[in-house]
This record gives sequence, C-alpha cells and structure tokens, in this order.
Amino acid sequence: MTLQIFDSATGTQRPFEPLREGHVGIYICGLTTQGAPHIGHVRFAVAFDILRRWLSTGHGYDVTLVRNVTDIDDKILTKAADAGVPWNEWSYTFERETNDALDLLGVLRPSYEPRATGHVTDMVELIRLLIEKGHAYSAEDGSGDVYFDVRSWPEYGELTRQNIDDMESAADADPRGKRDPRDFALWKGSKPGEPASASWPTPWGDGRPGWHLECSAMARRWLGDSFDIHGGGIDLRFPHHENEQAQSRGAGLGFARYWMHNSWVTIGGEKMSKSLGNSLVVQELTKTVRPLVLRYYLSAVHYRSTIEYQPGSLTEAAAAVDRIEGFLERALPDGGDESGVIPAAFAEAMDDDLNVSGALAVVFDHVREGNIALDDGDGERAAELGAQVVAMTDVLGVNPLSSQWDSSGDDATAEALDSLVELLIEARAKARKERDFATADRIRDQLTAAGVSVEDSADGARWTVNRKGDQSTGETTED
Repeated sequence: MTLQIFDSATGTQRPFEPLREGHVGIYICGLTTQGAPHIGHVRFAVAFDILRRWLSTGHGYDVTLVRNVTDIDDKILTKAADAGVPWNEWSYTFERETNDALDLLGVLRPSYEPRATGHVTDMVELIRLLIEKGHAYSAEDGSGDVYFDVRSWPEYGELTRQNIDDMESAADADPRGKRDPRDFALWKGSKPGEPASASWPTPWGDGRPGWHLECSAMARRWLGDSFDIHGGGIDLRFPHHENEQAQSRGAGLGFARYWMHNSWVTIGGEKMSKSLGNSLVVQELTKTVRPLVLRYYLSAVHYRSTIEYQPGSLTEAAAAVDRIEGFLERALPDGGDESGVIPAAFAEAMDDDLNVSGALAVVFDHVREGNIALDDGDGERAAELGAQVVAMTDVLGVNPLSSQWDSSGDDATAEALDSLVELLIEARAKARKERDFATADRIRDQLTAAGVSVEDSADGARWTVNRKGDQSTGETTED
C-alpha cells in the first residue's frame, strides 16, 4: 500500500515518495519558548509523532525528525524583561517545560532538536546567498536590518496561493528601511535597551535572526538542501512557512517536497491562546487526568480537523481508553510483551492521510470481537486480537500496556507497593478467619485511605490502586 499525504502546497492528496529510498527527513516547527505549553501548543507534536510512528512501523522507513527550538524572539525578550529574568534563562526554563510536557504525552524525542541561537553562522551564509542572488538587501537607514525582497521572487505566495498585492505588510521590523512593506526581516539590527547577549556580529551589523530565517537555516543544516516533509500548525502557513519557502528557494535550495499542516485546538470556536485566557497547561491538566487520556484525546481526531475542547471531552476520551485497557488486561494478563500483525483495514486507514478515526474504528472492532471471544471462553482468539490491538495502539501512541503510561513508578517502587499491600491483605484475611471483623474493617479502611480498593471474591481478594481519573489493577489471593 502507498501512503497518501495531503500536501498543503498543492491542496491535493499525493502519494508519498521519499527523496531517498528507505529514508524520510521531516522538519517541524517547534515552540517558541516564551511560556508553559498548553494543549493547543502541543497538538502539532502529537500529530507528527503519529506520522513518524506510521512511517517507521507501517512502512519501515528510517525517519529523521528535526524539531527546532525558537529560543530567541521579540516576545521572549519582552517577557523576560518584564519578569526581571535574563532572556536565555527564561527561554531555557520553558524549553525544559515543553520537553517535559511532550515526554508526559508519550511524544518520541526528535532525532535532533536544534536551537536558533546555535545556528547563526548558517543564517549568515544563507543571507549572503540571498544578497548575491538579488533577493535580499541591507536597510539603508543604518539599522543593521536585512530584508527579503518579496517582489524579486515571482513565486512568492505560491504556498498559500495568495496574490502579493493582497497581502498585508510584514510587521516583524521597522518599515522605514524596507523597499516594500511586505518585505520581511532576515536579520534584525540591535535596538536600544536590548541585552547585549541577544546580539551577534555579522557583516551587516550586530543583531539577531529573523524568525523565518532560523527555520530555513536549521532545516538545511540537518536535513540538506532538499528534504521530504515540512510540518507545523496551520497558523504558521502564512507568513512563516510562506517566507521560509521563498527564502530557501530564492537561495537555490529545493527545500520541502511535501507540506503538512495540523489544525487548532479551539474553545468556544476560538483558537486556544494565552491572550484569550483559556489555555490549559499540560502539566496542570495532567494533575487531574491521566496523561494517556490526554494523549488519546489529542490523537483521536484527524490532524487536519479542529479539536473543539469542551467540558466532557476528556471524560469521553477516558471512557474510550478504559474500553481498550479493560480488554487488554483480560486478553493479555501477562502484559502483552509481543505485538501482533497490524490489520490491513488499519493500515488502509492510516495510509489515507493518517485517517486516525478510521484506524480507531478498526481498534474498537477488535476490542469488541475480543471481548466476545473472552465471554465465549476462547482465550486464544482473544489473545491474538489483543496483540493486534497492542500493535495498532502503539502506532497511535496510546497503548495502555506501554511502560510509558506506568504510573506506579520504577520496578523497585512497584515491588515495594505489592509487598506492603499483600502484607496488609494477609493480615486482613487472618483477622476475618478469626472473626475479628473490627480489625479486618480497619485494615480495609486503611487501604482505602491510601488509595487501594479491595474486592472480595470466592478466589480471594482483588485489589486496585486508584489513580486520578482511573484505576491501576493488581491482585492477590487470600489463603
């Protein structure tokens, strides 16, 4: 089967053919590290994590994924100054928070994660190329700014299919040094009041990079003059990605062969943002909902469709996770160490521009059939279906049996918990046998207070560790 990708540049679905056989190079625009990441920020990372997993697992490609860090820009400098914190400290704090949030959601770490501030030399080289080819110029007002001349590039606007005369002015630099108000900054000269540490020497004056230039330079450094896929949020198509493409191709580079853009997370029909005061920070949200549930919520909708966040959304996601998890715990009591074969229907859905809705329908068909098999006493068939569910949910990053979602901590912690719970349950069993029901009830109350629920049955006691939003199951027997 051939993977079909919706290419934003052409507005059509195209068969994916890598530049180099067996290998795929992907560049995605990471976050600007100006604040704590909310779920609207991280949706792109989850979407392209699924793409990466499918390219690797479903098609056997060796994937190189580069996700940059924009660690310097106007907002970072302004917010750091307002907080009285050095800009680089401010930036690095939220870089760490972003990585922590993505780790929490099971997003695989990128092959490389370059910072803009580490690639100034590459940016200077790209500016030189553009000036030599007549597509860039240094401002005549002595500001140290360097601009891309949009009218020198006839294809400007092709990515977003716009006419240049219909575009708004570029607001990323002082317009007085521009030949055309739509020209955008490649390099920004140092301004009074800006910290000296936020400035680098260049032939055009001291300053710092323009946002668009950063990504072109880093993509070229780590993926070459041409690469397979460029991705990011739909809000980046213009001006960011349009400008990236123009400056890279203006410098004579092939740049991205496919463009993929994920849609927003919205609240009340509006894009989630801090300015709206409706952001849901990942680290705060996962104090009340399992990270697996949040990952499922962000994964279950097609990447090009908007996710409308509303009360009850995560409850529905939790119920879906419970269905999968409950089946796997019954079908694969030993933990499902081996994945099964990915069903053809699942692969067909994923090859249709990552149709996760269709893919999840296959998952739940298998869960339903597997539960029926268990009810009929056919454990072998249930285990076969369970292994296939593991394989499918691994692709989506929502396999409940994955160690990623093990909230019990490391093996030593789990073993200590098991030992302590079993000692208390044995003491309770002894008290019940001696008809000391007051002691038995007190032990049960102690376990309940510690977050451990006990259910009695003819075969002994079954206990579960309660988690926020769900339960972690274990069991023991009483002799």
